[in-house]
Parts: sequence; C-alpha cells; structure tokens
Amino acid sequence: MKQTFIVFISIFVLGSCASSRKPVKRSDPYKKTVEKTAELRTLNSFFDGRSSAEVEELLKDAEKYLGAPYKYAGNTSEGFDCSGLVCKVFEENNKKLPRRSEDQGQKGQEIDINKVQPGDLLFFATAGGSRVSHVGIVNKILKDGEVNFIHSSTSKGVIISSLNEKYWNKAYLFARRVL
Repeated sequence: MKQTFIVFISIFVLGSCASSRKPVKRSDPYKKTVEKTAELRTLNSFFDGRSSAEVEELLKDAEKYLGAPYKYAGNTSEGFDCSGLVCKVFEENNKKLPRRSEDQGQKGQEIDINKVQPGDLLFFATAGGSRVSHVGIVNKILKDGEVNFIHSSTSKGVIISSLNEKYWNKAYLFARRVL
C-alpha cells in the first residue's frame, strides 16, 4: 500500500512537471489566417519587387531535389537536412544564407503568414517550444489559402508538405522573406 502510494505521488509530480510548459501562443493562428486569405495567389502575384523569374528559378532548383534522401548535415543531392537544402537552393541562385536553420531565421524580413509568397521561408519548432529547428521554402499558395512548402523531412527526404497538416501547423513559428 505504501509503495503504491509513493508510486502514485511520483507519477503525479513527474506528470505535473511535464505539463507545466506553456504552449506558444500566436496572436493570429494559422488556421484563422487561411480562412481570411482564401484567394488565389500565384507565382506571378504579389512579388514586392522580386522578379517572378527569380522566384521561378529558385523553386525549379528546389523541386529538382524532390526525392533526395535526408542526411544529417547534408547539402548535396546525395542527401540534405532542412537547412542544407535551403542553403543549396539559395546558393544556386546567388543568395548566401547561414548554414543553420536557427541562423537562417534571423535573415531577411519577418512577414505575416497571410502575406507569404512562393520563395519565402517558413520556420518551425519541431521539438516543441519556440526555438527554430526546421525550415522550408514556400512552394505554392493554393486557391483556398493553403501553403505548400518544400523541405527535407527526416523520414521522407525532400518532399512537399502543407502547412494545413496538423504536425506542421502546430510546429509553425514564423515566416521570413529573404529574396
């Protein structure tokens, strides 16, 4: 009985410590933003001075790596991690970015999710909290406002994912424009 009581108390204390972490609150949750921006934004729209040819070339270079495997610290077609893919694609387009996703998250200008365009970068906290641990390149904005992005996933390599997917929506932190 005494041992059961001690085990119960231990579980309660450990459980309460784990749940004491406050979730990151966003002032404008992505889901509501998508509902507000249900308009078609295509590659040739809203470039704020960026040439559509520049963005098209960047995305073409990113798409050529679709299917490449994930490789920790990789930045070649033989394997990429997320920031390695971003570095490689931007380097091929004469834009130098830092190697780490956390450092990439400090470059350019932060933008609201409802203003993202193809070629912008999305940053995520895949380990929870608010520290950048993943990055992807916005590929398309669909008619309903859904944001698709290219990134290197640890399980599937270089793929296109949607910010509507529960995992990515929950991990999303912010977007930045570096072009």
